[in-house]
Amino acid sequence: MKKIVTFGEIMLRLAPEGYYRFVQVQSFGATYGGGEANVAVSLANFGMDAAFVTKLPRHEIGQAAVNSLRQAGVDTAKIVRGGDRVGIYFLEKGASQRPSKVIYDRANSAIATAEPADFDWNAILDGAAWFHFTGITPALSANAAKITGEAVKAAKEKGVTVSCDLNYRKNLWSKEKAGEVMAGLMPFVDLCIANEEDAADVFGIHAKNSDVTSGRISHDG
Repeated sequence: MKKIVTFGEIMLRLAPEGYYRFVQVQSFGATYGGGEANVAVSLANFGMDAAFVTKLPRHEIGQAAVNSLRQAGVDTAKIVRGGDRVGIYFLEKGASQRPSKVIYDRANSAIATAEPADFDWNAILDGAAWFHFTGITPALSANAAKITGEAVKAAKEKGVTVSCDLNYRKNLWSKEKAGEVMAGLMPFVDLCIANEEDAADVFGIHAKNSDVTSGRISHDG
């Protein structure tokens, strides 16, 4: 079975127990996750040969993130070690009419400050059949965007299928910047995953007779 490689940021999630709010608790449960890491874990759970690539610090918190992937059966051999910190996000689960709340503390994480020279994509993608990333990764920093570009180019040179989940995050970059960067990556993408809102935000492609804000979606449009 050929390997499926995903690339992105894995973060430390801190969350109150149950549906308590941030200001109501004195302790938080700790887990690890991220868009591409979650895909790798899901694929491993389905019995696929999945690998996750990122950059994580050498300290114990970085190792805990690696261990969480290993426990799920994900190949972590190509994870680069270095940098100062693991990105953190705080999650307050919604209840009834109250929406969930997320607060990010991810600036200057190891993957955001990584250098293109950190990743040997020819070696990383050796024996791989599929490469997956999301729009979150190139949004982390200019270097992260450059590294993603080198990854998809190497994948196409090796005949590896490339998929991308646009996953636009307005707190990471503007619509204009997202459109500029993602347009440069799309020629190397075989499968682009997006909803109507992502298509509009990133590429200015609007579905006819649809209004995402109100929830009115025209399948024909």
